Amino acid sequence: MARFVVMGVSGCGKSSVGADLAARCGLVFLDGDDLHPPANIAKMSAGIPLDDSDRAPWLADVGKALSRQDDVIIGCSALKVAYRDIIRQFAAHPVHFLHLSAPQPVLVARVNARTDHFMPPALLDSQYAALQPLGRAEDGQTIDIDQPFDAVLATAEAYVKDHTT
Repeated sequence: MARFVVMGVSGCGKSSVGADLAARCGLVFLDGDDLHPPANIAKMSAGIPLDDSDRAPWLADVGKALSRQDDVIIGCSALKVAYRDIIRQFAAHPVHFLHLSAPQPVLVARVNARTDHFMPPALLDSQYAALQPLGRAEDGQTIDIDQPFDAVLATAEAYVKDHTT
């Protein structure tokens, strides 16, 4: 049983990497964006950053989704250690985090190119301000996404295969 969260700021590829990684590794993929309540989506669509009280119920739902499914990958920003702690608490099982990381200008360009997502580019500043990289005590790996997609996927796949029981 393995549980993974593909994390990072908007535009880093959580959904793309997560879905392809799940397919390659025979795991289930869930998109954490689908677990946001309508009020969170409306707030972000209006360019208003979520605060911790907005995120807490959503993060609990992400953790609960992980607890109900074996061999799963979920895409979720999980920007702060405290957010990852909430996910771990509700998952009730060990959770590994794959942090998709890149310099902010790389992701600004990606988010500006998207037309089909509720998250506006203006909110990247607040996400980078909140971002706390994985700590030494956290199970996971940071992956530089400023490289070809296949290289990102290969790195993520190697980590998942090393941590799947």
